Amino acid sequence: MGEAGPGPGPGPREAQEPEEDEAAAPGGARGGRAGPRGGIRVLKRNAKRAGSRSCLSRSRVGSRERAWLKGDVGRGCVYVYGRDSAAAAPSDLRLVLCTVDTPASEICDGEGRKNLFLQLHGDLVRRLEPTEKPLQIVYDYLAGLGFDDPLRMQEEAANSDLSCMIRFYSEKPCQVEQLDRILLSGVYNVRKGKTQLHKWAERSVTLCGTCLIVSSVKDSHAGKMHILPLIGGKVEEMKRRQYTLAFTSAGAQAQTYHISFDSLAECQRWHRRASTVVSMRLSMVDLSCYSLEELPEHLFYSQDITYLNLRHNFMRSSGAGSLDSLCRFSQLKNLNLSNNRLGEFPLSLCEISTLTELNISCNGLRYLPSQIGKLLNLQTFWLDGNFLTSLPEELGNLQQLSCLGLSFNNFCELPAICEKLIALDKLALAGNLLETLDLALLNRMSHIKSVDLRLNNLKRAAADTLEGNKSVTYMDLRDNQMTDLDLSSLGSLEQLHCERNKLRELTLSGFSLRALYANSNCLAAVNIYPVPGQLTCLELSHNQLQCIPDWACEAKKLEVLDVSYNLLAELPSRVLSSLSLRKLMVGHNRLHSLPPLLEHIPLEVLDLQHNLLTKLPETLFLKALNLRYLNASANSLESLPSACVGEESLSMLQLLYLTNNNLTDQCIPVLVGHPNLRILHLANNNLQTFPASKLSKLEHLEELNLSGNKLKTIPTTVANCKLLHTLIAHSNEISIFPEILHLPRIQFVDLSCNELTEILIPEALPGALQELDLSGNRNLVLEHKTLDIFRLCVSSLALGSFAEGVEAVYGMFDGDKNEELPRLLQCTMADVLLEEVQQSDTMFMSNTFLVSHRKLGMAGQKLGSSAVLCYIRHEVADPASNFSLMVANVGTCQAILCRSGKPLPLSKVFSLEQCSEEARRVKEQKAIITEDNKVNGVTCCTRMLGCTYLHPWILPKPHVNSIPLTVQDELLLLGNKALWEHLSYAEAISAVRHLHDPLAAAKKLCTLAQSYGCQDNVGAMVVCLNISEDNCTCEMHGLTLTGPGGFSSTTTKPATPSSSSGIASEFGSELSASEVSSEVGSTASDEHGAVGLDGSLLPRQERRCSLHPLPPSSIFQRQPSSATFSSNQSDNGLDSDDEQPVEGVMTNGSKVEVAVDIHCCKGKGLEFECLAAEYNSPAPGPEDDSGLILIIRRQNSVNSNTVQRGVKEKCELQKSLSTCCLYGKKLSNGSIVPLEESLNLIEVATEAPKKKTGYFAAPSQMEPEDQFVVPPDLEEEVKEQMKQHQENGTDQEPKEEHAAPLPEEFDTAL
Repeated sequence: MGEAGPGPGPGPREAQEPEEDEAAAPGGARGGRAGPRGGIRVLKRNAKRAGSRSCLSRSRVGSRERAWLKGDVGRGCVYVYGRDSAAAAPSDLRLVLCTVDTPASEICDGEGRKNLFLQLHGDLVRRLEPTEKPLQIVYDYLAGLGFDDPLRMQEEAANSDLSCMIRFYSEKPCQVEQLDRILLSGVYNVRKGKTQLHKWAERSVTLCGTCLIVSSVKDSHAGKMHILPLIGGKVEEMKRRQYTLAFTSAGAQAQTYHISFDSLAECQRWHRRASTVVSMRLSMVDLSCYSLEELPEHLFYSQDITYLNLRHNFMRSSGAGSLDSLCRFSQLKNLNLSNNRLGEFPLSLCEISTLTELNISCNGLRYLPSQIGKLLNLQTFWLDGNFLTSLPEELGNLQQLSCLGLSFNNFCELPAICEKLIALDKLALAGNLLETLDLALLNRMSHIKSVDLRLNNLKRAAADTLEGNKSVTYMDLRDNQMTDLDLSSLGSLEQLHCERNKLRELTLSGFSLRALYANSNCLAAVNIYPVPGQLTCLELSHNQLQCIPDWACEAKKLEVLDVSYNLLAELPSRVLSSLSLRKLMVGHNRLHSLPPLLEHIPLEVLDLQHNLLTKLPETLFLKALNLRYLNASANSLESLPSACVGEESLSMLQLLYLTNNNLTDQCIPVLVGHPNLRILHLANNNLQTFPASKLSKLEHLEELNLSGNKLKTIPTTVANCKLLHTLIAHSNEISIFPEILHLPRIQFVDLSCNELTEILIPEALPGALQELDLSGNRNLVLEHKTLDIFRLCVSSLALGSFAEGVEAVYGMFDGDKNEELPRLLQCTMADVLLEEVQQSDTMFMSNTFLVSHRKLGMAGQKLGSSAVLCYIRHEVADPASNFSLMVANVGTCQAILCRSGKPLPLSKVFSLEQCSEEARRVKEQKAIITEDNKVNGVTCCTRMLGCTYLHPWILPKPHVNSIPLTVQDELLLLGNKALWEHLSYAEAISAVRHLHDPLAAAKKLCTLAQSYGCQDNVGAMVVCLNISEDNCTCEMHGLTLTGPGGFSSTTTKPATPSSSSGIASEFGSELSASEVSSEVGSTASDEHGAVGLDGSLLPRQERRCSLHPLPPSSIFQRQPSSATFSSNQSDNGLDSDDEQPVEGVMTNGSKVEVAVDIHCCKGKGLEFECLAAEYNSPAPGPEDDSGLILIIRRQNSVNSNTVQRGVKEKCELQKSLSTCCLYGKKLSNGSIVPLEESLNLIEVATEAPKKKTGYFAAPSQMEPEDQFVVPPDLEEEVKEQMKQHQENGTDQEPKEEHAAPLPEEFDTAL
């Protein structure tokens, strides 16, 4: 035990903290007085709960305690909680000062307790051994997260927020909800029998397992117990007596007990539980995840239990109610003891001869006892996730064993004992250390049919003889290191998985082969003999095939063929003309043409994207009458084949993707031949018109994407498309607003980056309309009466400085299936970064992620998020030095830098498939990697923020990369997993490098990803860099991009890149309309509804940088949230609703322009968000090309069904062009699904900076109006407008006061 105080004595001292913040000095600091117990120092406090959150809001260690802690990094403090009762009463919290050598027994002595309990991630609670050292446990946990500075670990250990990840209890916490599943008990009035012959009497009653147990004596479980089996019986309420239930058993000799309860709630709880029991057909008891050390005694009265699940507990091997007692269940057949930290195989289990299935995975077992041979009836035996290297000979006695799971152990070869297990047909050895596949040994195991060897170190397959194997039908060799594979001896093989190896050549037998999956290899040849006549599925994508094998062309039953991402130059006519093929994927090859079709084919799905096609077969639509999906995006198509013979069309085509081709107006008439079209993508072509007569015939159209063309109008006949719910036509030359707001099902309209000049909003908008995006329309003029329809709530956060320099921060967060964590990270990460920059010059990026991980609180226990954060700054030691870009990321979000036109990846993808060292680490820590390559079946990521319950397999420590910026750096692209899965780095760079409008660039990236097959949430951020040779970003020195700086492809006004930063975001609020758009001279759009903000109409100062600043002082702009928050307060103080879309936040500064485009295409909600913040220097300039935007958003909320608008001038000198946009939720076919109720933010955005704690811990800031600057030449005119506005005197909500002057200013004659 280490020393804990400066006073005399062998160990730390103990004292109670007084009411003041500062406690008495520890140890002998005051004369060396020793406390009654010389072991530890205890500070007593009450931990008040906020809602359902049981974490303290902050640490309250006094100054003397802090001084004592600084004396030695081996010192620290541990928070010890009292019993966390279900009644949510305040817990008695004690702050214990100790050292890393202080054992749990000494802390227990100081507390007057017998035991100390440890809880990780709000989940299981285990009893600490007396010799375990709590503070060392905390420090080891922090080191495992990624902290490596002892002083920082000491500081983190003193933070009470850490209790959401690691917490100590003086008593074992217990919740009623958990006990309800184990048993219900109490003392109630009981009457036996259906008649009234018996009297009511108080008895102890227990509902446990499948039985009702009634004691013969009040308050006693001893003596005679009356047991009433409930399975097949019934439970019903008595009408004549209040709060009374009648329990009746099944059978001819049925018995009945009447029980009278004290309250309605108690009666209902017993009724629910008993109703579940009586309906059970099997005697199954699930006691998993309850931190049990022993079984409840009442459970042993249920003698009919056949299935017992004790997974994720801490069961003892001996003692009352321990594993030794399981033999009392005479009919037990299925027992699950996985994840119990057993360490050794319990010998008592070998005495349960009735067992047929036993799961003892993840228990740290290193050997099996010889007594295992007694389990003669065992049929399924799971031993995954242990440290086994061999099996005992006695295991061969289990002649009924048919399934043996040995995955994620330490086996180096196939266990020879398997030869004796004659009934064994399934052997799982995934995640072991096998380097050679011994086919000869496998041949001797003639009974085995299924072999799983995933995630080993297999390099080759060896066969000593030519003897064939006629038993193996399924083999899984995924994620190994094999270069050549010959399995021709496996004549009965039906299905083979060998993805993600290094295979150059593959040889198989085709006698029985039905499915072959060999994606992501280096295959140049695949040899199968004889021709696989039973083959139905063949997947060979991501290889190096130059031609399709002949045997594949002759496979008569082949239904699915995937040869995408290869080197194919031609497609054999026998493949396209196959009479069995239903799905053909040949995208990302080198096809110049397709063979003609002479006969009718049954093809339903055809993917031809990313080839070199100039035309499609003339008879494609005439012969492929079953074709429903065609993707020919990213080719060089100039025309489309006809689908009609005469006037009648038999086409069944429903989804047609033709984005990024050379199609002209001449292709439009051909589309009429597909009357069943539901999804049509024609983005990024050369369309100038869309004939009205043709569009009117596409009556079944649901989604239409015409963005990136040269259209000047949308035909009025779009009103005939009654089923249309999505219209995307951004980046065109449209000047007239189409008549789409009368469509009954329209949900999402995107007409951003066009040339709209006016728009009339009808009084009655369609009920389904969610969002309308008109951002980037610089000439848009709205009548004043139109402005009165909507309300605009402006909210902005501003920090006085950010690390004292001209700096910028950009981030993106992807929550996959949740949106709560991206929102929280968006709110907190910039604040955390600001604090960490001030504390450390080297580890601030890594610590930002680790602290943000902690700040997620209880929300981060079960949810996780990928994140990428980019920070542009000067070196601290030399403010005049070059700019450097620091990038940190976890998960699958990535940042790409465009340098001299070439992509430069800055991030590391932390996934099992793309990071071999991470996969190795996870395997060594005995995680279970499922067949879909997910850690414990949850996520493919190995590093994330949140998901603390998957520690230590999932870590928050980021990959950090720093690179100096140069004049050759043009763009910075940020995207989530869905974006980079469908666009290569080079393609993304080439697609947007020539665009000078970041809004159009970001939108284009997401549009391309959607058209290339993305069915998930996709997000893109574009940052246009402008770095001069001396790192100056002033306009007079900076290297500006060529071409017009404006955005629309037909912009006539030249403009320079933006001169200062701005923020665009949206909030939900209960007081105002359901969305708030913060507009500070930026543009923002949401493609599932619209939010847009753009730059000023006033003259700008010339751009200046940190080397050549201009007064006034710069302002750091950051919007902490761009999401819609729910009204249900979460445990971390913020709200969420997975059913609602959220908005990204983008900025651009004195040296960069930013735009974000986020498309929510699938799932329950937008599951990632973008954060952008930067420090800016205001500087006026002589010219501007910006105009207005309109924001319309409808929320389907119970409390607010209002529609919002926002119109704002680009007139704030501290803000400029930046954009963000979100696409709406879509089904797998690209269709938008209706949003559920939209819930609101719990606090007004403008008041967020005033909070001193929690997630809005930013310093006090000025309101946006306080920063408003008016040029002298317009000062009088603006004053007059303001005066007229005040005279009108309309009463508005407080939140409308910020926005009211802004639309009025637009009416000035600019």
